[in-house]
Amino acid sequence: MPEFRFSPIGFLATPFRDRFGIPRQAQLAPHARGQLRLLRPYDRAEAVRGLEAFSHVWLSFVFHRSTGQWSPTVRPPRLGGNARVGVFASRSPFRPNPLGLSLVELLAVDTRDGVLLTFGGVDLLDGTPVLDIKPYIPFAESQAAARAGFVAGPPPQLAVEFSAQAAAQVAAHERRWPDLVPLLYEVLAQDPRPAYAEDPLRQYGFRLYDLEIKWRCTASQAIVEAVLAASDDGPAS
Repeated sequence: MPEFRFSPIGFLATPFRDRFGIPRQAQLAPHARGQLRLLRPYDRAEAVRGLEAFSHVWLSFVFHRSTGQWSPTVRPPRLGGNARVGVFASRSPFRPNPLGLSLVELLAVDTRDGVLLTFGGVDLLDGTPVLDIKPYIPFAESQAAARAGFVAGPPPQLAVEFSAQAAAQVAAHERRWPDLVPLLYEVLAQDPRPAYAEDPLRQYGFRLYDLEIKWRCTASQAIVEAVLAASDDGPAS
């Protein structure tokens, strides 16, 4: 059988520095912005001519933190983290070929110095290799009668609160990251914990931009307890 080699056209810059905390689907966090600067020889204005006429695009990408870790069955969070389905009935990153597809909003096309594309609603890790971009065609790709299997609809939403300490800390970072507060609301409202996590006293953490977010969950609420400058000793846990 033939083998195929692919080279990235660029690497996506996003706020998400850890896999933990990334929205489980695109468009669930509209304030999650990503930027893609095309690499040579793809960084030519004519390569994106006409792209600005489309509101959304598909990004073909590599799950670069999951290569070589495929499994024939996986445990989707939507099924509580215990029931298994086939990998091809899921969007798990642990695939025979670690390829992903994400639908994002196209916010800007800048060709003044190479090609820089800005997207909204991203659900990808910072540094994700992007292999291709294709425009989204609503009449062909939006199917009102489509069945969604075990994914019946968007996840239930938690209320999000900030402790007094976290509110003061986040205010100090808003000048650098203007979308920080709405992005935190969008990410935490989806409850990024593992499906089996139930301890309301356990503190969780993840990295967003150059910050470490400390938070915990009750049955119906996510509480941000601290917003700190991230250390360099590895990902939050």
